[in-house]
Amino acid sequence: MGARIISLLAVLVIAVGCSKKEPETGMITADGDLTAADRAPITTMDTASSNVDGSVLPGSQQDLVVNVGDRVFFGYDQSDLTMEGRAAVERLAQWLGSYGNVALMVEGHADERGTREYNLALGEKRAMSVRNYLIALGVSPSRIQTISYGKERPAVVGSGDTSWAQNRRGVFVVQ
Repeated sequence: MGARIISLLAVLVIAVGCSKKEPETGMITADGDLTAADRAPITTMDTASSNVDGSVLPGSQQDLVVNVGDRVFFGYDQSDLTMEGRAAVERLAQWLGSYGNVALMVEGHADERGTREYNLALGEKRAMSVRNYLIALGVSPSRIQTISYGKERPAVVGSGDTSWAQNRRGVFVVQ
């Protein structure tokens, strides 16, 4: 009987030790925005963006994600770039300067709150805000397209400040 209890305890200890720890959720500022550490780009490896040896192809989407980042975030019901957003777009303009043949799509997104029509308009304002700043930084307008997805393509599914803050974004997509 004692050996059986010890065996069960051993299995329990092993199971707990092997269990997957849930990631900690992001810290949210008082105004419902994510902190800078929680705004890291969500990345997926695009095999078309990498060489056979696994290195990133210059000028590809993966190169953009790795070396610049592929998104900026906006405040609630805002379309103006934050200081952090302007810095990200400035890095993007420099990167685009290195790859004169790369065209860009700027996607505007919103969180789930508001009507579909309102969020489509807000997403367009966000995308245009990024586009206009890129143009002001010297990027040719012919290289930049915009599209709004409103609330239709959330980066994070869920209702709450953390999800909403990650969904209020502009995303840069290499064309």
